[in-house]
Amino acid sequence: MGTVISLTVPADTQKAPGAAEEELEAATAVVERLFTELDATFSLYRPDSEASRLARGELVLHDASAQMRARYEEAAGWRLLTEGAFTPERPDGALDLSGLVKGHAIKEAGTSLRALGLADWCVNAGGDVLVSGSPTPGSGESWRAGIVDPADRRTLLAGFPLGGAAPEGSGSGAFASDGGGKAALATSGSAERGDHIWSVAAGASEFRQVSVAAADVVTADVLATAIVAGGTPVLHRATALWDIEVLAVRRGGDLLATPGFRR
Repeated sequence: MGTVISLTVPADTQKAPGAAEEELEAATAVVERLFTELDATFSLYRPDSEASRLARGELVLHDASAQMRARYEEAAGWRLLTEGAFTPERPDGALDLSGLVKGHAIKEAGTSLRALGLADWCVNAGGDVLVSGSPTPGSGESWRAGIVDPADRRTLLAGFPLGGAAPEGSGSGAFASDGGGKAALATSGSAERGDHIWSVAAGASEFRQVSVAAADVVTADVLATAIVAGGTPVLHRATALWDIEVLAVRRGGDLLATPGFRR
């Protein structure tokens, strides 16, 4: 998908070294296999992918795979929810699911890791992050995700706590209060790869970069893209309708931040 995928799993000191290594190897293999398979279908960086064939008009959606049609249906649903700010088509009419597929891949990776019995991990795909548990298992500590300054890639604008174990008695699967129930953080914008998100308004988007923290990574990924495309009106709609936190960087460098990013 034209980016780097990383998996972080904290060391389990309760297990024998050999068992811990086998668990990590299994986790790495399942994430690598999943992203490789999805890349072969959805990546526009691969000329032989199904997505590239659709974009070139060599294949029509009606004849595409069930997986491709399912992701298009999901993207079309998000287009309605965001009033057109998020769209599965480029301005030239070609199908482009880039704003959805990476989040979907990260989500599927998380499902696979849980199926392996792993409770504590962090998956990072090109700056879009999904976590489970804690970097220090059993401590309740949150993972800390950093957001890079689009004007200086060596500098962090902010950090955001993700995941963490729930206090005793709060129910299994809950998150620590400092993470606000957010397990995912996604960032969209023009700083990393140029202006690849088309604005739904006239002219360039007012935001250079938008980061969204949410309970699930697909929501975070889609809404970050939609806010970049739609500007302040979509930001207001998104924060009103979804339980998210947002950090938006205007073209001139000014920041807009919801309360979760101001703590």
